Amino acid sequence: MYSEDDLIPISALQHLAFCERQWGLIHLEGLWAENLLTVEGGHLHERADSGETESRGEVRIARGLRLRSLRLGLSGKADVVEFHRLPEIENTQADLRERPAGVRLDRVSGLWLPVPVEYKRGRPKPGRCDEVQLCAQALCLEEMLEVVIPSGALFYGTPRRRYEVSFDAALRKETEELTARLHELTREGKTPAARYEKKCKSCSLESFCLPKATGSRHSAAKYLSLAITDAAGGLREEMT
Repeated sequence: MYSEDDLIPISALQHLAFCERQWGLIHLEGLWAENLLTVEGGHLHERADSGETESRGEVRIARGLRLRSLRLGLSGKADVVEFHRLPEIENTQADLRERPAGVRLDRVSGLWLPVPVEYKRGRPKPGRCDEVQLCAQALCLEEMLEVVIPSGALFYGTPRRRYEVSFDAALRKETEELTARLHELTREGKTPAARYEKKCKSCSLESFCLPKATGSRHSAAKYLSLAITDAAGGLREEMT
């Protein structure tokens, strides 16, 4: 179990799942840069972060809900947590389980199943960093509410479409392993080395990271040497 002082933001886990160096630049070195993608993402989160609550029939919606897990050492805020009213048959069977099928809410009857929903700009990513972030939110909710949450959802802004995410054993294992890695790297306090990949083009920190210059395939010295050679060649051409 972790103490309150050891808690790390869930957002750091998402950054780590996307790229370890990006995580280090943001969370160890304090770098951040806005680009079109991050600005659009901020606009998409404005209402989700408002803290408003809403009822839609058999669904109750909480926005900006604070999350915490002392077991995983994580804290954060969910964009949206929907509470879906469970059928009466699941309410009666709940007492037979180690954990209930849902939670009880103030001033309403029955059991309600929490469903975390995370809002993202753009399209679904090829990796699973968004799924990991959402799963971490579910694990926090499970610990806080003592309930099992089978699935959540990711809403992407460009297709304006919602995708269900199943919190299966594989995703839970990946999330917990990345959380352990997050705490390990935090204790080390060293920014991981760069490694250029296709996804670097969409990263707002590319100009700080310089993955092509400092990545594992090319040393910084070699990069500078090539740059000086190219510059000298251009100068000779101008003089002739």
